[in-house]
Amino acid sequence: MKITSSAVSLNVDDVDASAAFLTRHFGFTELMSADGFASLGRADAGMNVVYLRRGLPTLPADQRDNHAGGLILAFVVDDLEGELARLQRAGVTITMPLTAEEWGERAFQVRDPNGVIIQLVDWNGPGAHATTGNA
Repeated sequence: MKITSSAVSLNVDDVDASAAFLTRHFGFTELMSADGFASLGRADAGMNVVYLRRGLPTLPADQRDNHAGGLILAFVVDDLEGELARLQRAGVTITMPLTAEEWGERAFQVRDPNGVIIQLVDWNGPGAHATTGNA
């Protein structure tokens, strides 16, 4: 098998609101869209984010009404503090403050208008080098 691209698909109530949030605050570009569907990408993201409107009849019946609850879109970034400050200046509510874990992960979270959790991460905490093998 050869994988040529990757995407994560999220069922939400308001596709346009989630797509606009990811575009405005995280630099994604809309690649394709239709009624109840939007595919967004960034050249450096390594995957596309697809939003599907809940209840679409094209989805299998057992998936149609599911919401993207519990899922976290995590993006590793170079300047975590800079991104935190940028989002705060833009008026985005930080729903989890900047935290540092013993294994070296540092992260904070926001939520889009549909409640999808977006987490920005770096691996610059004290335990990062021992855990990840970074030099």
